[in-house]
Amino acid sequence: MRIALVDSGLGLLAASAALRRMRPDADLVLSTDPGGMPWGPRSTESITARALGCARAAAAEEPDALVVACNTASVHALPALRAEFEPAVPVIGTVPAVKPAAATAGPFAVWATPATTGSPYQRRLIEEFAHGVPAVEVPCHGLAEAVERADEAAVTAAVKAAAALTPQETAAVVLGCTHYELVSARIRDHIREATGRAVTLFGSAEAVAAQALRRIGRPAAPDAPGRGGLRFFADGRPAELPRAALAYAEGRFLRGPGATP
Repeated sequence: MRIALVDSGLGLLAASAALRRMRPDADLVLSTDPGGMPWGPRSTESITARALGCARAAAAEEPDALVVACNTASVHALPALRAEFEPAVPVIGTVPAVKPAAATAGPFAVWATPATTGSPYQRRLIEEFAHGVPAVEVPCHGLAEAVERADEAAVTAAVKAAAALTPQETAAVVLGCTHYELVSARIRDHIREATGRAVTLFGSAEAVAAQALRRIGRPAAPDAPGRGGLRFFADGRPAELPRAALAYAEGRFLRGPGATP
């Protein structure tokens, strides 16, 4: 079993780690576009072209499924990716976890990139699932880029700025960019500091991983013997897992025992 994941950068680590936990025996192929990251400010045409480039590099490894582990690419490039690879290879997109957050019936916020915040796509998600539950969109300036660089100071500054924009009555926060899941503990701490209350965070990694396994008819088997392989591509070429990835628990977990930042 081989599953490929594509993203502009390290945001795919969260879904990759979730897949590794669910199926330790699965081979994973991670394909990124550091030369084009971030994708958010780009046009639909540019995002689609770059996502296709990442996907084609991964597809050469003959995966059983292709996960688009990026909210931006899922919005703009999913139709083109499915047109090229399905039905031979199922393509699984990433959707912000607005629905489960709204189901808590408490006020919630959606943290997303500035390009996604206020977009028709995100507004439709909120309108479809919020059902009157108070919701606010919070732009997270520079957070994805800071996470990509593993720049601790920049991450802290971006998280504090977004937390300051989050209403005090917020009960849940949707992490609307896959990069944000890598710093979820810091997000939770800074929101508690800013609002004076604990909040529930909703990411998409676990749901995306589970959907990928469903699409290929392979149930989760966390006790499966063996350890699947890991291949990493950057700008369409084989590469080592970036050092910045080892700043995060997900990256160290994927790299295996002995991995250090």
